[in-house]
Amino acid sequence: MIVMGRGNYQRRLAAPPVILDYRQRGQEMHDDLGTGAMMERVLIIDDHPLVRDGLRSVVAVSFDGCEIHEASSLEEALATLEKQSNFDLILLDLNIPDVKRLDGLRLLRSRYPILPVAMVSGAFDRAVVREALAAGAAGFIPKSLRRSAIMEALRRIISGEIYLPEVIGEATEASAEESDILNRIDSLTPQQRTVLVHLVNGRLNKQIAHDLGVSMTTVKAHVSAILQKLGVFSRTQAVIKANQVHFTGE
Repeated sequence: MIVMGRGNYQRRLAAPPVILDYRQRGQEMHDDLGTGAMMERVLIIDDHPLVRDGLRSVVAVSFDGCEIHEASSLEEALATLEKQSNFDLILLDLNIPDVKRLDGLRLLRSRYPILPVAMVSGAFDRAVVREALAAGAAGFIPKSLRRSAIMEALRRIISGEIYLPEVIGEATEASAEESDILNRIDSLTPQQRTVLVHLVNGRLNKQIAHDLGVSMTTVKAHVSAILQKLGVFSRTQAVIKANQVHFTGE
């Protein structure tokens, strides 16, 4: 079940998800919370102590007697999970030092598929939310939400629903600049897209040539074509544009 304000986000489930609208349900939804949502053990993964303290406080108030564990990195979290993995929920920061984007979520979902993992982020956009849901996130909780809203989000997730903040559901068109970048990337050949992936990953021409089994001349030709099609003058500018639309080559 997906809970959110507005929008049309979907996730593959055993049955078609039910999208609830807070504004339509009103007090009825609030009453449904009741005391049925129970959480006995939670793992908070965030590299900022103040954020962990804030989440710990919310969890402690929301779920009486809940056992709260913390980790400042994915490595530390995995060490905790190796000792015990019977958590009711994992709260994972979107940006922690030892994780690239949603790789941490994907790793946790692959190793512990029955554990719900909710993403927590100070900054977000619709593309990231879509990626998180596709990777198996149980919800997406902005750190900017009011305390009461975070409490409600946690209860919803524990109840088996997928939580999205209302603001995410508001349909917004991609900016003209992002649309232009996407169109330019779409004009790249498959070989050029592959080279762009390597550029985004910080690979040098010599390394790209070795990885792809082609000559340096071929790589330079692809890079020049990429710069021309993206309308930029340097590799750095090309990477910036690619990151702006979260290009991964997929």
